[in-house]
Amino acid sequence: MKKYILLLSAVIITLMISCDNSAKLNRAKQAKTDDSLIHVYLKANPQIKVQKHPSGIYYQVLSEGKGRNPNENSLVTVNYTAALLNDMVVDKASGFSSSLDRLIKGWQIGIPLVKAGGTVLLIVPSGLAYGANGVGRIPENSVLVFTVDLTEFN
Repeated sequence: MKKYILLLSAVIITLMISCDNSAKLNRAKQAKTDDSLIHVYLKANPQIKVQKHPSGIYYQVLSEGKGRNPNENSLVTVNYTAALLNDMVVDKASGFSSSLDRLIKGWQIGIPLVKAGGTVLLIVPSGLAYGANGVGRIPENSVLVFTVDLTEFN
C-alpha cells in the first residue's frame, strides 16, 4: 500500500510540474505573439514613437505632468481610453479612481511614468493586461492600447 501511495504521489507531482511548465511555455509563446502584433501595429502607425519597458509594455509619454510620480500604493484618478490593436475602443472612463496596486500590471508599470496632469500612451501585452481571461468587450489574449490622463493621485 505504501508503494502505491508513493507511486501515486510521484505521478501527481510530475503532472503538477508538467502543467506548470506547460503554462509557462504558453505564456512565453503568447508574449512572443503579442510582441509581433505590437510591431505590426507600430509599423502601421509610424506617428507613434514608443519606448519598450523591460516588462514588455511599450509606452510614449505624451505629456509629463508636474510634481512627483505616483507609486504602486497611490490612489490614482484617471481619464482613459482602451482600444484593441484594430483601434476598436473597448472601454473608456473619466474620473476613474482606484488604488494602483489593484489595477492591471501594465497600468502599475505605466502610470508611474508620468506625474499628475500627465498623459501616457501604453501598449500593453495581454499577459500584463487581462491575459487568457478577457473581460467585458475585451477578448482573451488581447493587446491593449491605452491613452491615460493621470488627473491626480495621493
